[in-house]
Amino acid sequence: MLSDPMAVFAFLAFLVALVFWVSGLPRFSHLFEVIPPVIYVYFLPMLATTAGITPASSPTYDWMTRYLLLFALLLLMISVDLRSVTKLGPVALFMVVAGTFGIVIGGPISYLIFGSFLPDDAWTGFAALSGSWIGGTANMVAIAESVGTPESAFGPIIVVDTVVGYGWMGVLLVFAGWQHRFDERTGANTSAIDETNQRLQELDQDRHVTTMRDAAVMIGMGMAGAVGAHLLAQTALFPPVGDPTIISKTTWAILIVVTGGLLLSFTRLREYEKVGASHLGYTALYLLLAGIGAQADLRAVLQAPVYLAAGAVWIAIHVAILLVAARIVRAPLFFVATGSMANIGGAASAPVVAGVYHPAMAPVGLLMAVAGYILGIYGALVCAWLLSIVAT
Repeated sequence: MLSDPMAVFAFLAFLVALVFWVSGLPRFSHLFEVIPPVIYVYFLPMLATTAGITPASSPTYDWMTRYLLLFALLLLMISVDLRSVTKLGPVALFMVVAGTFGIVIGGPISYLIFGSFLPDDAWTGFAALSGSWIGGTANMVAIAESVGTPESAFGPIIVVDTVVGYGWMGVLLVFAGWQHRFDERTGANTSAIDETNQRLQELDQDRHVTTMRDAAVMIGMGMAGAVGAHLLAQTALFPPVGDPTIISKTTWAILIVVTGGLLLSFTRLREYEKVGASHLGYTALYLLLAGIGAQADLRAVLQAPVYLAAGAVWIAIHVAILLVAARIVRAPLFFVATGSMANIGGAASAPVVAGVYHPAMAPVGLLMAVAGYILGIYGALVCAWLLSIVAT
């Protein structure tokens, strides 16, 4: 029904707007507590393409993939408060890194077990999932574009990300009632929580109304940075690396944007977070995810059971590494749970888990998630490289 590139983009933008508008209505809030908006943003366009409303291929999708991801990543990285992250304390940072390490090695091990039951290109889906489980949706999309994850492998990954990821979050919430028993049995040093809380500076909750000047600067800076990074990555200075390719021209553009954005976060540009820089970045990210969903094949989701089993094993390896790390530094269960969710769930879930364990420590969960987010693109590329080795 729709073929004009602008009409396709407008329809996808409308679907994203509809999802988030409905999610804010009290009568439908329970639907989004069970199934997060990201699932609707991905699967509704998939259903629209299946029904013949949108095309399976369009110049719109190519443009969105090339530029919206870079635009989103730049604004998200500029918003990072690295100074506050460094004040978390050694125990908190060690547990985040241990959780990341568990994801990086857990993916290849799980693929080694289940890879023979999956298509040959399934390793690229695992690579995308590693991006999600080390930093969130932005990293998932970034790694998927880096390794060329096909739409057939992306659908099951979205299912695993939600079912296994949120299922594990539920388990962690249940474990909150056992934390004192765990800490006593393992001889955990609970003073680390107090030390971390003392080191933690209060998060800046000062928000301002977005003015026309703010919006113009953020959009102009974001688009100029995205196009500039893309053009720079096409030069001979950044050749593809790996066989199969792990660091492609797209990956170089992502790395340029992520690293450049982190450096800019030390400048006054980070002040644009007060007027919604990260919100604008996530809006672009969800538009891109809708475009990816519109290209997906609904039949690919039928492969999800094997992917779900692989995801469960992957999480189990991640947890085992965290428990060993907790034993080494005598970390309490709070840091095990929050370190895990800082990777698996990111900034949306880690503060929730942290707040259930210790209500005053929700900001710690947020900053631990930011630490995991910074590690995400780099750690997931290492995981993708290991997956490619196992696959070949």
